[in-house]
Amino acid sequence: TGPMSLECLGNLLSITLSAEYFEDKYLSLFVVDQSGTAWELDEAMAAQCGYTVTYTTQRSIELRASALSCHSHFEKGVFTVAIQIKVSHTPDMSNATTHLKRASCHYGPWSPRELICESNYMEVSVRSEVPQTIKDFVQDEPEDWTLVLPELKLQAKAEEASIWQIVFHQPEEKRAVLVSNAWSAGYGLNTTASRVLLRVPYTAAQIQLAQVGLLLLAQQDARLCRPNQMPSLQDQGITFSVLRSSTFYKYQWVMLMVDTAVACPVDGVDYANKTITWTVPKYIPPLSAGMTGFKDVLVEAGVDLRKLSAKEMASRKYVLLNELKAITMKVPIGAEGGYYKTSVSNGQLGVKYTINLFLEHQWEDNKWRLTKHTIIKEIETPFEEAEVAITNNLNLSARLMNVTVGTFLPDVELVNLTIEGVVVAVPEAAQHGYLIDRTRYANGSKAYVIQVPLDAPSVKKEYMSEDMRAYTLNVTLTFITYPSSETFAVPVIALSAVKDAVLPSARGFCDGRNLHLIITHGNVDQNWLPFISDWQLTQEAAQKYNYILRDNGTHLAISVPFLSPHVSYEGFHTSAIKASFYLTLKDGITLAQRRDFSVSCVFSPSELIQCLPNGTVIITAIKLVGGEDLDTALLVLRDRQCKPSLVTEKTATFKFNVNTCGTSRKVNSTTTIYENEVLYFRPGNDAPVYQLKFLCLYAVKQTADVPYESKKTPPPSIKPEFGCLALSLKLFKDKSYSEPYQESEFPVVRYLREALYFEVELLQPKDARLDLNLDDCWATNSQSWDSLPQWHILIHGCENNKGYYRTVFHKVNYSLRVKFPQHLKRFEVRMFTFVQDTSLLQE
Repeated sequence: TGPMSLECLGNLLSITLSAEYFEDKYLSLFVVDQSGTAWELDEAMAAQCGYTVTYTTQRSIELRASALSCHSHFEKGVFTVAIQIKVSHTPDMSNATTHLKRASCHYGPWSPRELICESNYMEVSVRSEVPQTIKDFVQDEPEDWTLVLPELKLQAKAEEASIWQIVFHQPEEKRAVLVSNAWSAGYGLNTTASRVLLRVPYTAAQIQLAQVGLLLLAQQDARLCRPNQMPSLQDQGITFSVLRSSTFYKYQWVMLMVDTAVACPVDGVDYANKTITWTVPKYIPPLSAGMTGFKDVLVEAGVDLRKLSAKEMASRKYVLLNELKAITMKVPIGAEGGYYKTSVSNGQLGVKYTINLFLEHQWEDNKWRLTKHTIIKEIETPFEEAEVAITNNLNLSARLMNVTVGTFLPDVELVNLTIEGVVVAVPEAAQHGYLIDRTRYANGSKAYVIQVPLDAPSVKKEYMSEDMRAYTLNVTLTFITYPSSETFAVPVIALSAVKDAVLPSARGFCDGRNLHLIITHGNVDQNWLPFISDWQLTQEAAQKYNYILRDNGTHLAISVPFLSPHVSYEGFHTSAIKASFYLTLKDGITLAQRRDFSVSCVFSPSELIQCLPNGTVIITAIKLVGGEDLDTALLVLRDRQCKPSLVTEKTATFKFNVNTCGTSRKVNSTTTIYENEVLYFRPGNDAPVYQLKFLCLYAVKQTADVPYESKKTPPPSIKPEFGCLALSLKLFKDKSYSEPYQESEFPVVRYLREALYFEVELLQPKDARLDLNLDDCWATNSQSWDSLPQWHILIHGCENNKGYYRTVFHKVNYSLRVKFPQHLKRFEVRMFTFVQDTSLLQE
C-alpha cells in the first residue's frame, strides 16, 4: 500500500511503485544487501543479478526480483529482498527523498531443475545432489583447496558448495571459464546448500540462436515417449536463445558437475484475425540432453505472473491448447489483461497492444525427474496507425474557438505549442491567449481542449462572401510519450465561419473642380488595396497626378481633379458633362477583386474653356467613354496646324489667340463672337469623327459722352457683410507651387533661412467677383494661435521686411489648376527660430 505495493508470485517478488506518487519525478533504484550496502540497479546489473524493471498499464513501475537474486537472502524456504528508492524533482538527484522497502516471500518446494525466461535474462537453477558416500568422508582443510584452486577463495563458506568454473558448449569447441571471468562477462552465479544457479543476460556472447521444430509425434498417445521413438523436427521452427553449459562445483573434497543448459523462446508469436497466437514447443532439444523419457505434468498460463483458471480464461476469451507437440495460447487483441500504449513511427502517431503473458510447463523425465519451465513473454502487436480526432466547437456568444484534440492514451502528455513559428511551453500558452484544459475519462484516456479568442492575433481572419468571415486557427501541438520519450506533432487547423463581416462602404461628392470618394473601413479590408483598374493607387502614385490620398485608419479619402487621366467622361451636353471616377479594392495577397466604388457628377462645360480678356483662348477637349481608339494627340483645330499644347490619354488642351487657328468671328451690336472647333480625322478621311464646337463672347466697346467735374472724391469704402468662406493654407516644396506637402510628410524639416512657400486659397464660394486679401499673418511657438512669442509675417496686408527674414509675395497666374488667380495669395518667408532673451527655443 502507499507509494509501493508488494506481491509474491512463486519464485519471483513483484514491487510496484505507484505512478500517482512517483509521476514526474526522477528515480534511482538500489538493492541493499545484508550488510546494509546499497548497490545501484542499472540495466547490466539487473540482467546479471535477477532483477527486471518494467512499466505497467497506468505508468506505474514494476520491479521483479528472482528468489536467488544477488544481495537477497534465502533461508528455510523464505527469500528476502531489500529495495531502496531515491526520488528527486531534478535530474541531478539533489534533495532526494529515500524510501526503503524490505519484503519476504515463501517459495517451495523447489523442482530439481527450474528455468525462468524473463524479459532481460535467462535463469537455470538445479539441485546440487551429493552422493551419500561422499558426505560420509571427512572433509580436508579449506586451505588445501585454495592452494590448488585459488578461485574458490572467492566463493562461499568451506562447508558449502562452491562453483569453480563453467564450460560453455559451442558448436566449434568447448570453452572453460573461471567464475571471476564469467562474472566479469555479465553472467550471474550463485550457490546455496542445495542449489547451483546460472543466470544469463540475452546479450551474453556465448548465447546461440537455434530453431526448435514442433514435434510431429507418430503415435497418438504421447504422454510418454522415448528418444528412439522421437520423430524428426519440422522444417520451420521457433527460434530460441540457447546457452549450453556445464557447471563444475566443489563439495568438500569432491568436484562435481551439473548440466546448466538454458533455453528461452525468442519468437513464436503470430498476429492474425485480430488475435495473438503464442506457440511454445513442448520438447526443447537443448534442455533434453540425456533424457530417456518425457511426460507432461502440468501446463498453466496467465497474465502478469498471475495464473488464470479455465473459467477466467473463458471469460476473457483466451484459449489455452495443450496439444501433442506444442502449447498454444490465443488472446484476442484488446482483451482484458493487456493494454494499449502509444507508439510513434517516423513521426506518425500509432498504438500497440501489449500483454505480459506467462506460461509454466512442468514435465518429468528420468534424468531430472521434474523440470519446471517458467516463460514470461511480453507481447507487443505491430504498429497500427491512429488518427487524431479534432473537433471545433465555436462559442459564438463568448467569441471563443473551443478545439478538442484527441482522445489519447494515458501515456501521452502535451508539452508545447508552435504558434506562428514560435514554440511555446504549455504553462506559457495563456500569455498568448491560449487556455488549455485536460479532460480525463473513466478509462484513463484523455483529451485536450484549447480555447482561443476569435480576436487573438494568431487567429487568421479572412473575408468569405457577403457578411461571412472565416476564422482559421493554425497551431501545432507537440506531445511526448512515457516512458519511451517519443515525440510526435499534431497540426491543428480549425476553421469557423462567423456572420460578422462588416464591408467597407463609401460616399462620393463633387465640388466645382474635384471628385471626392470617402470609404469607411469595415473589419475585413485591413489588407485590401485601392486600385484604379489594374493600377495600384499608392501615395507616390497619387502625388504624381496631383491626387489627394489620405487614410486615418477608419476612413480612406481620395480626391481627383475633374480633368485627370483616371476620370471617365460618360456624357457631353451643351449644359453638362457627366464625369465618373471608379475605384476597386483588391485583396493585398491574391489581388482578387473585393469591392467596387464610384462617384459620378455633372460638371459645367465652362470648366473646359477660358476666354481671357487679352483674346487668348484655352480649350480642353475630352475623350468620351466608348471612344478608346481616339488618339488625343491627333486632335486639331480648324487650322490643322494648330495642335494641342498639352496631351493626356483622355484630354487635349489648346492655347491660341482668337485671331489664329481658323477662328471665325461674328459681330453684332453688343457682342463679338469667336468660334472654332476641335476636330479628329481618321487617316484618309476628310470627314471628322470627333467635333467639339466652342465659342467666346466679348462685349463690343462703346464710347459715350461723360460729363466730368473735378472734385475731390472720398476714398472707396467697403461694406462689411457676413458669409461662409472655405479657405486652405498649404506649404509647397518650391516656388513653382506645383507640389504641396502631404499630411504624411509633416513635420517638415528645414534649416535656418531656407525658404518656405505658402499658399492661401479661397475654396468657396466660387465667385469671380471676389478677391482674396490677407490682412495679418503670424507664427507662434505652439499650436495655440494666441500664444507668445509671435513672429509677424504680414502686418496689415504688408510684408514684414526685417533683415534676412523679409516676407516676399509671389504673383499667381492662371493655369489648369488655378481658375481664379484672384482667389489665391502666395508668399515666401525664410526659416527662423524663436529667441527668448538670449536663449534659443529649440522647438
